[in-house]
Amino acid sequence: MSELPPDPARLRAILAHLDKQLADTDTIRTYLHLQREEVQRALHAAAQPARPPRPQRQARPTLAPAPFPSLTERHPNGPTGTGDGYMLEIKRHPKDPEPAILHIDSCTRATRKTSPITPDEFRVALRDTEYVQTCSYCRPEDKPDDATG
Repeated sequence: MSELPPDPARLRAILAHLDKQLADTDTIRTYLHLQREEVQRALHAAAQPARPPRPQRQARPTLAPAPFPSLTERHPNGPTGTGDGYMLEIKRHPKDPEPAILHIDSCTRATRKTSPITPDEFRVALRDTEYVQTCSYCRPEDKPDDATG
């Protein structure tokens, strides 16, 4: 390189010019590098044999809220409608905080799955007040027969 001027103003001007040239060169280099990568991707795609298009996945159906269950859906095992037996509305799971509920077999207020029970099982369940309650609608404990006696 030839001799540089001694004064700082001209040296700063030369330095600014050199910095601009470097920045322009970096910008062009970056642009050319991106263009080269794009051409390589296109070349790779063109070299691959044509594959049949993949079938698209079916969209999952949305989960709509279930309609209120009918009486037979709410009581798969009852009510029988005769009123001469008992049924137990069981807990949803063993740790469910709601107790099991005793009903007369014709009661329509049970909202969970029910199971028919014998009069002896009914008497035993009446004593288990920690885990079993009686229905406040049909009040099976007041049923006039010898099941509680």
